Amino acid sequence: MSAADPMPGPEGAVPLRGGAASGGRSEPQRERSGYVCQACGYESARWLGRCPGCGAWGTLESTVGAVQAEVAVATPVAQVPEGSQQRLCSGIAEFDRVLGGGIVPGALVLLGGDPGVGKSTLLLQLAAAVARGVRVLYVSGEESAAQIKGRARRLGAMPEGLWVAAAWDVGEIERLCGQHEPGLLIVDSVQTMRAADCPLAPGSPVQLREVTAALTALARSRHLPTLMIGHVTKAGLLAGPRLLEHMVDVVLLFEGERFSPFRLLRSLKNRFGSTQELGVFQMAEGGLREVANPSELLLAERARGVSGSVVTVTLEGSRPLLCEVQALLAGPAFGTPRRTAHGIDAARLALLLAVLERRCGLRCNTLDAYVKVAGGVRLEEPAADLACALALASAYRDRSVPPEVAVCGEIGLGGEVRGVARLEDRVAEAGRLGFRRLVVPVAGSLRHPPGSLELRRVSTLAAALDAALSAGDGTAP
Repeated sequence: MSAADPMPGPEGAVPLRGGAASGGRSEPQRERSGYVCQACGYESARWLGRCPGCGAWGTLESTVGAVQAEVAVATPVAQVPEGSQQRLCSGIAEFDRVLGGGIVPGALVLLGGDPGVGKSTLLLQLAAAVARGVRVLYVSGEESAAQIKGRARRLGAMPEGLWVAAAWDVGEIERLCGQHEPGLLIVDSVQTMRAADCPLAPGSPVQLREVTAALTALARSRHLPTLMIGHVTKAGLLAGPRLLEHMVDVVLLFEGERFSPFRLLRSLKNRFGSTQELGVFQMAEGGLREVANPSELLLAERARGVSGSVVTVTLEGSRPLLCEVQALLAGPAFGTPRRTAHGIDAARLALLLAVLERRCGLRCNTLDAYVKVAGGVRLEEPAADLACALALASAYRDRSVPPEVAVCGEIGLGGEVRGVARLEDRVAEAGRLGFRRLVVPVAGSLRHPPGSLELRRVSTLAAALDAALSAGDGTAP
């Protein structure tokens, strides 16, 4: 539905304070026909008895609709005019960091996460921060305008430029954008929205595709940055067809343990920046708070003098992060050893146990092994291998690693310790937090001296065990 053909919604736009108006535009259209599976959204030019996408029988139905026609023009790449690179700063530094410096005009951003993790809270706080400079339209299909206002009052998010509406039809969203001309659009959530020309229930694959296509066209035509919330499945994947992730520009995942105050914002897809950045938040009584120094916070409750505890220096995008890896070994209860890992991959744990037994002579492969990364952080970088292996060896020998020691390094199947990227940044972060000894691979050079921090260069896992579990002094490189 276009802005020129308005249709009354369940509730109109309700400003917390403020208002404006404008209009829309129309484009030439053409007819299309085909067959669409009503179960999975698979498209076919001809009718088929069985859907090739999901295997269901009799689900392909004819569809005829109007699609917008555009005139394409080919231009040499060197002559293509550059678009505006000015980004919209959200006012939340951790959010802007993950996006690559802010929200790109016309971009469609999908934010997913478990129920109750704080997705709506994060975007409402972001809307309030942006609304101090530009108008923001917050459209919800899950809450009424009064409910949004109550939550905004609890968060202290009541600027004049924040407008809210309860709507379920994507045509209503187009009309509201034409009427109020916002500088930022937030949709909560895409699974509750519907396209009027699609007869299926909201949240179905076909509806998700149509709604996302309509929001994409709206964002592109108005250069309107759009954030929308998406539900996730029990497995933690975004609900709906995989096509949904391909249609949007940025996919963000907001995650955190149920009983932990920490929340992590990751980028799974980003057409305008890196996907390696990490934003850290802490859930407090007044909403989400940015954590500017996550390393210090993650190590605040670290127990000292306990075996099986090792601090590693990992990289999350451009940010060095110190976190604690804990390990525990126990006798098998039923003959078959258990492998339980939280924060690292279980196959990675099995590999490190095999290397410890084969290359270091530690008979720990017959014991139950438990490894956990404190604070709900997930370590995927290979540089965390050395910390996991040393934590297991410390638990096996029941000998603690000195609290002033941190480690980093990748472990190969031959028991060698391989080099890591950006060693200098890791050294600087460890020294800033007061660590006095850092066990690192032999490979890797430093442009600046490590200062008072002592570097123990090791080439094998056996040498790393001696360097980390020994309280004696070593020779700096």
